Amino acid sequence: MLSNVPVLNHVEYPVPRSFERVVDLAHNLWWTWHDIGRAMWAVVDPDQWEETHNPIDILHRTERHRWTELESRETVQERYREAVRRFDEYLQAKDTWYQRRGGGLEGPIAYLCTEFGVHNTIPLYSGGLGILAGDHLKSASDLGIPLIGVGLFYRRGYFRQEIDADGDQQHISPVLDAHRLPILPVAAPGGGQLQVEIELPGRSLTVAAWCLAVGRVPLILLDTDIPENDPADRPITHTLYVRGREMRFLQELVLGVGAVRVLEALGVEPAVWHANEGHAALSVIERAAELVESGLSLDEARKTIRSRSVFTLHTPVPAGNETFQRAIPDKYLPAWAARLGVDMAGLGELARSHDPNLFDMGALAIRFSSFVNGVSQRHGEVVTRDWSWLIGHEAAAITNGVHPPTWMGRGASRLLRSRFGINWAEHLLENPDELKLLDSLSSEELWNLHQVRKEVLITFARGRLQRQIARHGGSPDDLRAVDRLLSPDVLTLGFARRFATYKRATLMFRDVDRLASIVGNEARPLQLVFAGKAHPADEHGQDLIRHLVELSRTPGLAGRLFVIEDYDARMARFLVQGCDIWVNNPRPPMEASGTSGMKAAMNGVLNLSVLDGWWAEGFDGENGWAFGHAEPNDDYEAADRHDADDFYRVLADEVAPLYYDRDDQGIPQGWVEKMRHSIVSSLVRFSSHRMVAEYLDRAYLPVADDA
Repeated sequence: MLSNVPVLNHVEYPVPRSFERVVDLAHNLWWTWHDIGRAMWAVVDPDQWEETHNPIDILHRTERHRWTELESRETVQERYREAVRRFDEYLQAKDTWYQRRGGGLEGPIAYLCTEFGVHNTIPLYSGGLGILAGDHLKSASDLGIPLIGVGLFYRRGYFRQEIDADGDQQHISPVLDAHRLPILPVAAPGGGQLQVEIELPGRSLTVAAWCLAVGRVPLILLDTDIPENDPADRPITHTLYVRGREMRFLQELVLGVGAVRVLEALGVEPAVWHANEGHAALSVIERAAELVESGLSLDEARKTIRSRSVFTLHTPVPAGNETFQRAIPDKYLPAWAARLGVDMAGLGELARSHDPNLFDMGALAIRFSSFVNGVSQRHGEVVTRDWSWLIGHEAAAITNGVHPPTWMGRGASRLLRSRFGINWAEHLLENPDELKLLDSLSSEELWNLHQVRKEVLITFARGRLQRQIARHGGSPDDLRAVDRLLSPDVLTLGFARRFATYKRATLMFRDVDRLASIVGNEARPLQLVFAGKAHPADEHGQDLIRHLVELSRTPGLAGRLFVIEDYDARMARFLVQGCDIWVNNPRPPMEASGTSGMKAAMNGVLNLSVLDGWWAEGFDGENGWAFGHAEPNDDYEAADRHDADDFYRVLADEVAPLYYDRDDQGIPQGWVEKMRHSIVSSLVRFSSHRMVAEYLDRAYLPVADDA
């Protein structure tokens, strides 16, 4: 049982008694952010570990004779025992940050989100929202905050990307095998896997529940791909961000209604419900219907739900703020309207925004939430601008954060652990002033830590590029040539994110000749690494990728610009740890947060970014660079021209000279001091530990107290 979630152990592995706890270690993603856990799996099967980084796959593949061999190696036994000891201490701790604070919640927080990026071996995420949700769970676990996540089990995950020889994005949908993942069926009280029913027109939809353990936090994953369902209904949970609007609505119905019914079946009574983006908004309809059936009026039910609900908006972009033509909810929600005692017009009013023809999930969630927030200070202003008419006051702002133990490079993590203890991230949250101890770290040591991660990035990038070239039919000479590309001695700029048009991936290429002159400066050369996916339905985003590939082959940029395919969380770790500069140039004010820049900053990678999202509050003049206009400009052509010109100026006149200004030991002292300040200014302030602690203090506890 994990935090009130009983599970079924449905697979037997050929593991001897002397290693029996490896099964527990494999089924909890605690290992993803603890070195001792990763090190143990690397010993069991080094080759398989390097290929998959999936302990469950290793358990399936490792035969009994290999375990027998490992039994005879005392160093392996010691590593195993230490991993088990640390794991047990973590799960059983009685002095967590939350407990030392005195607790305060009578039940868990129910945290609902359409995607969760906990680890790249479980591709239930597309980008920033999912990674943020995964980091939220990890920090809640580390801090000991009672929380239970609910999402969907996408059997086909999110697509893998291949870029063909013409620069066209190809979409490859993997089929996820539950038996090869660290998820277990949730046990029903009467035996078997827990299932709940959801009424659809003329039929019932059965939803099965799985559990993924994220440290101390259980993540419930809802699944419709089971034999009990009509074949046409089984694919509802197959694909993340499915194109069809009706199927998308059904996914959100499963998430919202299924979450409420599964938690009830488990006897879980949340103290607070947190809808992370509008995709989970239909949970309030189910909760309201239950209260009306218990004797409350709809108005009383809405007030009761508001008193226990938190809603976070993550983007001002229309694609992230779900609306549906009324015909779709009119088809699927009459049963809920009847339970609420209203007709469909009355139900539609609960989800009405500016357009009466649309069913607006954001508007629905706001009407049923007492705490509504954006995810940076600037985004809070945007949410207020767009939604204060419905919220009734200014929106709150809780700036996103990232999970330091997940995103920090290993060398830096070991350094922090040596100075602040195993639980260094929690320690620094309570004692942020101790970050000043990093001032004692020599410039040479800090620079060398970075160079190690840069070498790792270059090795990875070369391997990925060789794979791409081989698939395109490149010659052996072409493949060997890659080993001469990408240099650890060259200033390296990284740009990696979802290729949505508002992120302006090609801004720096407005004047190719000017950029080429900067990049090709013999005294101060640069290299550019780009990565990212465009949604399969986003033709404009795919055009950007195609254009970048074309640019990478043009004179002046060939051998300096590299487009690497299949961006995921694993690649992100290499990039945010190994680049020298992180570039972000969204069209203000469209970047709600931009967490990749936070990850880079914590690793001493300097941001060169537009003052939007988190960078508007993170930039202090000494931890990186800002360029371009921070204010919106409806004249996109003029805005892009100005911002590109400013980018070239800062890059050529400030960034490159500072990087190549070396002392007698070859160390860029001025650059290293900016790196140091970047780490100190971001490590606590933009950590998900700070973020979750802020949600607890500003949202969860006040909402629970007022309920």
